[in-house]
Amino acid sequence: MTTDHGHPAARMYIAGEWCQGGSGRTAPIVDPATAEVIGDVPLATASDLDRALDAAAEGFEVWRATPVTERTRILHAAAGLIAERAARIGRTATREQGKPLRESTGEARRTAETLRWHADDARRAYGRIVPTDPGTVLTVRREPIGPVAALVPWNFPVGGPNRKISSALSAGCSLVVKASEETPATAAELVRCYADAGLPPGVLNLVFGDPAEVSERLISSPVTRLVAFTGSVPVGKLLAARAGEVMKPSLMELGGHAPVIVCADADPVTTARRAARAKWANAGQVCTSPSRFLVHESIVAEFTAEFVRSAEAVVVGNGLDEGTTMGPLANERRLAAMERLTADAVDRGAKILTGGERPDRPGHYFAPTVLTDVPDDAQLLSEEPFGPLAPIMPFTDLDDALATANALPYGLAAYGFTDSAATAERLSAELEAGILSINHCGGSVHEAPSGGVKDSGYGREGGPEALDAYLITKRVSHLLAP
Repeated sequence: MTTDHGHPAARMYIAGEWCQGGSGRTAPIVDPATAEVIGDVPLATASDLDRALDAAAEGFEVWRATPVTERTRILHAAAGLIAERAARIGRTATREQGKPLRESTGEARRTAETLRWHADDARRAYGRIVPTDPGTVLTVRREPIGPVAALVPWNFPVGGPNRKISSALSAGCSLVVKASEETPATAAELVRCYADAGLPPGVLNLVFGDPAEVSERLISSPVTRLVAFTGSVPVGKLLAARAGEVMKPSLMELGGHAPVIVCADADPVTTARRAARAKWANAGQVCTSPSRFLVHESIVAEFTAEFVRSAEAVVVGNGLDEGTTMGPLANERRLAAMERLTADAVDRGAKILTGGERPDRPGHYFAPTVLTDVPDDAQLLSEEPFGPLAPIMPFTDLDDALATANALPYGLAAYGFTDSAATAERLSAELEAGILSINHCGGSVHEAPSGGVKDSGYGREGGPEALDAYLITKRVSHLLAP
């Protein structure tokens, strides 16, 4: 089913059925490339949410009792459907979120691989037998924690929901997923792959609605055993506090403000190209996007010149157009933030070397922007930009660069460039971040953990650690009959 604009219809999925919800209330879906409404998303009522929670409770009992071999078979079938439908899912994501079609389709394909990896890893969620006194068998067992409330944003509309869905389902949990109202049809396309693969009704439920209302009801419900959230630091703190009030564990993947330290022995041109490529990916709307560039004074001029060349080579346009390398921002809120942060920096003395404005065209576009002479008190250096803004600052001493990099309360991602193994080890030891890349700006991978420290959250997604939040550890001491 599609809308009049040829866009897949967004529906909720509750207890194995696609539905519009009980209220009839909807919100518009806007194409960020044109600012046109291309569909609508249903908004859940309290009754809809309760139905989803009840379904998750029943679905959990079915799914936890399903043999791991059967669970794995269904999840691999879902992964196959995601890969098979990657082009369709990618096109839907581009129309809703804006990123170039190549990025959206690649995201869908990576999502399939992530699901396959977690499905197989669940077969290795081992317990152990502990040596103890004769006549007693002491074991440690791993069991699914129960129904999960997963709350996910819009910037990775395929991979974001799937990181939580794939881990939770692999561990044997059920879910109620509250996906973004800005990318709802993409989430529905993803969930449809699981449904068509034979996932039992109630195991996976998809809802949309007012974020505050939905999160409050899902977190407060006695059905929910874990809250898994990806989003901003302020919202994450509110949700974690609410979960703590009702003694619910939570998994928090929050924002950051990733520093990039470029040492004197790094090649300035190659480094600038690698860093810029990561900066403009998804128009900078990535939690791990490099966002503060600390470059040794001896190479900062060459680095900056190449970074500017990279920015000016970016083709900004509709993500569906061939040749586009950076799409629009996802919404007007991000545009307003770019204008505010840029204006504040300039008012305080920063210089714009390129970009700094929105093109005169329909849609949520903002030019790739490179700034220098940004003062320490500029909002851009303390507030996560989440957009295509790149402030470049020189440093003289590595101690000072590390102090600047670690000064903020964030600690999600960090990057370092050096040809020295000793310096690389120092960066690895001293940069305060849960994710660190040396001599590249690579993104998350499914075979290794991702997550933050300090205000950037807690818990890990990816790698064997991904299942930890979704499993409880039970100690069983069995005294054998005499």
